[in-house]
Amino acid sequence: MGKHYSQLSLEERYRISYLQREGYTLQKIASVMARSTSTISREIRRNETSTKGYDASYAEQQTLGRRWHGSKLERQPELRAQVLDLLAMGWSPEQTAKRLTREQGCRVISYESIYRFIYNQIKRTKDYSWRRYLPLGKTKRRPPFKKHYSSVLTIKDRVSIHKRDKKVATRQQAGHWEADLMLFSKYGQAILVAHERHSRLTLLYPLQTKEAKPISSQLLSLLTSLPKPLAKTITFDNGTEFAQHHLLNQYGIKTYFCDTHSPWQKGGIENAIGRIRRFLPRKTNLNDISSHELFQIVARYNLTPRKCLGYKTPLETFKFSLLHFKCESTSLPTQG
Repeated sequence: MGKHYSQLSLEERYRISYLQREGYTLQKIASVMARSTSTISREIRRNETSTKGYDASYAEQQTLGRRWHGSKLERQPELRAQVLDLLAMGWSPEQTAKRLTREQGCRVISYESIYRFIYNQIKRTKDYSWRRYLPLGKTKRRPPFKKHYSSVLTIKDRVSIHKRDKKVATRQQAGHWEADLMLFSKYGQAILVAHERHSRLTLLYPLQTKEAKPISSQLLSLLTSLPKPLAKTITFDNGTEFAQHHLLNQYGIKTYFCDTHSPWQKGGIENAIGRIRRFLPRKTNLNDISSHELFQIVARYNLTPRKCLGYKTPLETFKFSLLHFKCESTSLPTQG
């Protein structure tokens, strides 16, 4: 049997560099390091430069680069195309890897490998357009507490989130919603966002006005189209756009309000808006977005598998809730 060759470590490379500077011969270096002369010779020959000679850091980078060329995504063009297509749809590397595993019954590729592949493409080519394949590649984190919150005293019959059933916070039960406005730079433009906490299903409704009554009417249209077990509660922040919440109460839908300046109390919808900002950044002019394009953005979000759902999609999870309540004939909530 032939000898097994083990990769030189970074520490060994620094040692080679030091011994070479001290004037040691190849044979002497090999003897000191308990390595074969051919191993030392090959290491120096492959990684020395005309200006610096053998450099340990450079040798390590070169080795990692050669190893990268053998990555699974490099070797398998069909897998690479499939992965990049899913990333382009807005899936994260983790969602992509786990969903492929779920579909094929075995691990296809690790999400670490996908991240490594993308970062190496950026590093090697200096082509920063590769960032579009990363989850937050096109967005900056929103600074906290930028949104103006009105005084809680302006909202009649306001009920604090602290009076909401504690079970709602666990997300184990379907039928509990959150709502918020997604604002844009152009004056007056906004989208009403509705988010179901259990399934993470998220719906978008472009607004002609930010007045409270039309907004409550839109939410009422959504929630009354569902079986009652799927429309139990809805939680808001303290914006005056939700001041007509009592219209929902008349239909048995309980409404709750977060503490002021506490967006984390409705973290589901905050997270959803952050993800959707990837496709609808604040500078977007909604006049340039067709209803079909908006539908595609919503579909992309709801058809993306989520780790918290066992790599099922929000739409799959919501449909299961409908079936659970024997509502196969009930249509799903629609846009607009």
